[in-house]
Order: sequence, then structure tokens, then C-alpha cells
Amino acid sequence: MNPLAELRYFFTALGYFTRVPVPRWVGYEPHYLNAAARYFPLVGVLVGGFSALVYLAALRVFPAGVAVLLSMAASLLLTGAFHEDGLADCVDAFGGAYTRDDALRIMQDSRIGAFGAIALVIALAIKWQTLAALPPLCAASLMVAAHGASRACAISYLATLDYVRAAGKAKPVAQRLSGPALLCAALFGLPWLLWPNGPGAPDWRFAALTGVVLLALRFSMGRYFVRRIGGYTGDCLGFAQQIFELSIYLVGLAWISS
Repeated sequence: MNPLAELRYFFTALGYFTRVPVPRWVGYEPHYLNAAARYFPLVGVLVGGFSALVYLAALRVFPAGVAVLLSMAASLLLTGAFHEDGLADCVDAFGGAYTRDDALRIMQDSRIGAFGAIALVIALAIKWQTLAALPPLCAASLMVAAHGASRACAISYLATLDYVRAAGKAKPVAQRLSGPALLCAALFGLPWLLWPNGPGAPDWRFAALTGVVLLALRFSMGRYFVRRIGGYTGDCLGFAQQIFELSIYLVGLAWISS
């Protein structure tokens, strides 16, 4: 393993998924993106950590609902609403198209339709209300866990499904993910589920329950993508990431409330 190359791949992932400037020496080659896929969950952990810090800082001044909104705004600014855009595009496409070609065409349309707008409002509202209802330490911990684990689950489709476009922004990423790279992504993103209440004794029951929910969602969404368009697009990965993230928050709230 070449440490300099791995650092370059990490910075490539960071630059692709966030607005964070990366050093010029990193450069860019199309194959960097595929090699960087293993680091996508680690970038998610950093985004979640940034959101958690904004939330905890805001909580010293504002009520929980406002603190959560500020942390959500910070994460959207940091990522450029990258995955939320995929959610809106997919819901527009799958909700408004009858054929595969129509769905792919709608996904490429830069305009947002009614289905996508409604999906965004509902997704953001669920995230806001769920996190605001959680105890502060739990909410902050789940931000880190959800951002990391959701990206690990979404990127796993690179190992099992086919990319359906001949060209596209995600084409350089969309090569088959190897077993070692998938394992690396899982190690970066999934262990955070063990600590829903912050550092301390791991909660294996919560991690197991959340894992079952994520596996069920991954299977059902994967089958749906194949049935509708024959595989996945970059928008599908963004859509999946958002669904996985929301499911972790909802499972966390249900776990704490039970």
C-alpha cells in the first residue's frame, strides 16, 4: 500500500463529496474516484462529526429544534446537498416515469418536480423532528453514525449492481468494488452504530437491530432499482444514502423511546 496514493484517494473522496478545498498536489485522474470509493464512508463520518459539533455548540444558546436546524444547514452547505439532490431526482423519476428511458431522462433533468420537492421537504422534516426529539448526546452520536453507515451501505451497491449509463458524473466511480475495498468501506462506516449514546460501552443490540433494518432496505431498494432501470445511477446512490440515514435516526428514536 502506497501511503501517498491512499492520501490522494482520501482527498479525492473529500473533494468529490464536500465543498472542502483539497491540496493542489492531489491532482485528478478518473481512476482516482473509483479507488477513493473505500473512503466515502470516512468522509461521511467527518461530515457527521462536523454536524454534531455545530449541533452541540448551538445547543448552548438555542433550543434543540433550532440547534438541529443549524446543524442540518451546516451539513448541507458542507456537502452542497449532494445526496439530497439524488433523492429529489430519483423520486421525480420513479414517481413520474413509466419506462426505463423516461426515468433516466428525468433523473438528468436539472429542474425539480413536485414529487422531488415533496420528498425533500418530508425527508428534511423527518430528520429535523427525529434529531430534535433525541437526547443531545444520542443525537450527536447518531449524526456521526448515520452519515458514516449510510454511505457505507449506499456504496455497497457498487459491488453488486451495474451502472446503467454509458456516461455520467458517477461513471468514474461506478466500477465494480472489490471485496477488500468493500470491507474497508464497511470498517470506516459501520462500527459507529455501536455507540448510539456516545463513547462508552457498546450497545450490540442497537447495532444488530439497525443492521437488520439497513440490510432489509438495501435488499428492497436494490431489487427496485434493477426492476425499474436495470441497475443504479449516481442519483440512486444519493437516494439510497438518504433513506439509510433517515432509517438510522428513526431506529435510534424508537430505541430510546421504547
